[in-house]
Amino acid sequence: MRKPVFPAVNRRGFALATIALVGGLVAGLPSVAVAETPDTARWVIDAAKAREMLANGAILLDTRGQDLKDERPVEGAIPVVWQDFTNADLPNKGQLLADDAVLTEKLRALGISTAIPVVAIADSAKGWGEDGRIVWTLRTLGHENTFLVDGGVEALLAEGDLALKPVAVPGDFTVARTDAYEIKKEELVTLIDKPDVVILDTREPREYAGETPYGESRGGHIPGARHIFYKDLVGADGKIVEGEALKARLAELGVSEDTQVVSHCTGGIRSGFVTAVLNDIGVKARNYAGSMWEWSAQDAASYPLVTN
Repeated sequence: MRKPVFPAVNRRGFALATIALVGGLVAGLPSVAVAETPDTARWVIDAAKAREMLANGAILLDTRGQDLKDERPVEGAIPVVWQDFTNADLPNKGQLLADDAVLTEKLRALGISTAIPVVAIADSAKGWGEDGRIVWTLRTLGHENTFLVDGGVEALLAEGDLALKPVAVPGDFTVARTDAYEIKKEELVTLIDKPDVVILDTREPREYAGETPYGESRGGHIPGARHIFYKDLVGADGKIVEGEALKARLAELGVSEDTQVVSHCTGGIRSGFVTAVLNDIGVKARNYAGSMWEWSAQDAASYPLVTN
């Protein structure tokens, strides 16, 4: 298990649940006992813990794009993409759907239930941090027992294929949003240049400098935003940088245990991953899901961008 760099906030005790799957079960599915799950203050788990949880009935979400799913299928995993839960069109494409009833229906159709842990995987080398975005999504919608696997699909399958238990559908989860991990543009614009706030731009350097390769209406970055490409938090082995190396990198950005951090990218995907990593180590971090697609479409005087 990864060690936190900073003291974690809002820590909860380890939860031990034995769950009898009732109501809405697929006929013939057995009851499933779910093993001890990590403290929900943690957002990241190692592959060994993930395999243990999955063997005991946790749900596995494969968040990769279809090309990567096809390249290395994970039998029994539930396929999802971040777009399943967002608006379809620009400039609002990164934002979560506003209708909680629709989101509840979508998640129940996947088999998501309140008491059953959820494990998300992506491809650490070829992906966009989709696992972090999905974990952020579920936690923002009220399912805190959701985790991403450090090292992604490669780490999870390093010890061999999985024998996943069938998932009962529909699940029983009901969306209950929290604003603890999300920020809207109206609040973010008031935080520019605040001394206790660090705005992280997690895009590629060329985007930060002003290029618009992904459909942004304007180029540049939010004034005062500090740049860290989201993959700078991932080592050559595909696992999240930890310990002193991570602490030093965050210190360079002005991030400490007392800092409020807001992360953004183009559509809140890469920044969702960074938000997950930071919350995992005890940093108070929120994701701006609208990100540059939304911000750059606003009036330039009210929502400025700079290129210096």
